[in-house]
Amino acid sequence: MRLLRGRAPLLFFLTSLALLSAGGAARVLDAPNAVEGLWVAGTVLGLAASSAWTALAVRRRRPSVDVIAVLALAGALAVHEPFAGAMVTVMLASGQVLEARAAARARRELGLLVERAPRTARRRRGDVLEEVPVEEVRRGDALVVGAGEVVPVDGRLLGPGVFDESALTGEALPVERQGGDEVRSGVVDAGGPVDLLATSVAAESTYAGVVRLVAQAQASTAPFVRTADRVAVLFVPLTLALAGGAWIVSGELVRAVAVLVVATPCPLLLAAPIAVMSGLSRAAGRGVVVKGGGALERLAAGRVVLFDKTGTLTQGRPTVTGVVTAEGVDADTLLRLAACLDQLSSHVLADAVVAAAARRGLALTVPTDVCEVHGYGVRGTVDGHEVRLGKASWIVADASPAWVRQVRRRADLDGSITVFAALDGVPAGAFLLADPIRPDAPRMVRALRTAGVDRVVLVTGDRADVAGTVGRVVGVDAVLSDHDPADKLAAIREESRAAPTIMVGDGINDAPALAAAGVGVALAARGATASSEAADVVLTVDRVDALADAILIARRSGAIAWQAVLVGMGLSAVAMVVAAAGYLPPAPGAVLQEGIDVLAIGLALRAVLPGRVHTLTMAPEDVALALRLREQHDAVLSEVEQIRAVADGLSSDEIDLAPTRRLLERLEATLVPHERADEQLLVPLVSRALGGTDATAALSRTHAEIEYQVGRLRRLLASTDGQPADEGDVVELRRLLYGLYAVLRLHNAQEEEGAFSLVPGQPSGV
Repeated sequence: MRLLRGRAPLLFFLTSLALLSAGGAARVLDAPNAVEGLWVAGTVLGLAASSAWTALAVRRRRPSVDVIAVLALAGALAVHEPFAGAMVTVMLASGQVLEARAAARARRELGLLVERAPRTARRRRGDVLEEVPVEEVRRGDALVVGAGEVVPVDGRLLGPGVFDESALTGEALPVERQGGDEVRSGVVDAGGPVDLLATSVAAESTYAGVVRLVAQAQASTAPFVRTADRVAVLFVPLTLALAGGAWIVSGELVRAVAVLVVATPCPLLLAAPIAVMSGLSRAAGRGVVVKGGGALERLAAGRVVLFDKTGTLTQGRPTVTGVVTAEGVDADTLLRLAACLDQLSSHVLADAVVAAAARRGLALTVPTDVCEVHGYGVRGTVDGHEVRLGKASWIVADASPAWVRQVRRRADLDGSITVFAALDGVPAGAFLLADPIRPDAPRMVRALRTAGVDRVVLVTGDRADVAGTVGRVVGVDAVLSDHDPADKLAAIREESRAAPTIMVGDGINDAPALAAAGVGVALAARGATASSEAADVVLTVDRVDALADAILIARRSGAIAWQAVLVGMGLSAVAMVVAAAGYLPPAPGAVLQEGIDVLAIGLALRAVLPGRVHTLTMAPEDVALALRLREQHDAVLSEVEQIRAVADGLSSDEIDLAPTRRLLERLEATLVPHERADEQLLVPLVSRALGGTDATAALSRTHAEIEYQVGRLRRLLASTDGQPADEGDVVELRRLLYGLYAVLRLHNAQEEEGAFSLVPGQPSGV
């Protein structure tokens, strides 16, 4: 039936319906010649179309039920039953229209890949820069790449630079490269202008290779096989045998035609597409765009899910995870001043600092005298203070105070990057940035297993230690690290040998794997990418747990489609037996078959009704309450970081408990009331959403533990009143503070995953 394209299915349907209706009108007006002519024309139209479909199936060596329609229509003409033939044509045309709409798949184009590829390059000839087509670049040419531009060809840097390599590696954080380092085409200059020496031509560069991989993967993707085609292997011989037997036994050709008319497999052609369309509609309502019935069926069949890391299981953008300050510097004050300056900075990390200040509710002012210092950072004046942000070598030079060593140690342990800050020429602190895990990712993985997924794999271009940490937190079965686009493609093919695969990603580097997998799923909430073009399924909401909903919807739609098909075909089989016995002539048989079609369609339409999904429904007042509690949650984050800072500052050499006492006052004034409010309001809210108190037991336990530990801190400090503290007190205070800090970090992650990520309509991690 794929012979008809564009508007042809609709034209075919309208024409066949017009011929049938016009014949009926002529019958009412008692014009027998017109009646027969119109209905015969309708029958011939259906015969021509079904013959073409059958010929196409034979040429492709695929089974097809269309041969039944050919015989039914030819038989209707032979026994002078034009009404039955015209009715069969309308049924065929209806199925054609529905199938065309349901199974039409968005073409996988390389449009965005090609559009993003640079068309020109700036080549240096002595002191002159000339813009040339990228195809004219030769090995050894000196090129200049401006800020924000895509590197046109693979090359070797002539000086330091900062690059966004997410298009190729999937890694969200910018990478610093030194002079002499290799850079690949397709990465973006995230710093100032850089000079490089071309080491390849455009056609042989990395980015061109990614485009070729996508094209190859698309070419290898198997086409969707219709449900009708699979049933045809059994149904066609059975129908022909019954029709032939009726003809032989009775000697009446009309009986055979009657069998063929009621055997016309319209339940297959109508019910399945309608169930599929309903499933597509339901999925779209959940923010999941499925590109056709084939993709929906393969999504339901998926048993192995492979995830990219950056932007898929993680948030895909740098986030401030910690603030370390020099002695006497308030963390919120430093963050506010840095965010004010970064409002006018073009650096790729500036947005993260500004967002961190916004989450804590800090008021920002407009800086003055802002100046980007290429290769080092940015400086400017904020509220009368000179503020500098950038590399450690620019801020602290060769100095190595304890807080700087602490920053570097934490960055090494956590895989973070750092931005150092100075106030009025004095080093004041640093910000630690990382790409955090999406709060809804662990719950999504658990939901996938509940939905029937047997294996979950993380495949990423990131290094093994970072990927392993993400994999353990999220709960995957295997972690494949250091995989470039070609390695990801090989991993997909390896996993596909064992079971149907689903690949989830959001970057250009994922496009080949998305196209090669049984189903490619792209995250496009933050903008369309080449991955969206290569994928079969696109998540338009910034929540990965929508994937579990899509799988549940796909499986339910498939089950309903089969139910409708089996009921429809079962009734058709009964009608075939009755027709073979001579009790159902062709014309009434055609009408009866239309009634069976209506019943099958009614059964199929159940797929549009709400069914079981993973995403929870919350009352509007609960959503408003959750958002208000989230604001309070963000406001106390600075207190959590301050706990670690105070613990780090405790020393047995010069015992000073004043910072600890001030911290206790802040904890009792802000943190403890917040945890009590969460216990009174947030815990019942989560219980209502999840339908039980067991799901909130861990939250309640940590609320109690936090208040207990603050009470211990109060008692410990009270025991030192009126007498000098000794080394044992310092050791116990430090142990208590670090323990409280660890409990709070874990508890915050619990609330992000188990409470705030439940709020519908909110992006993951926001």
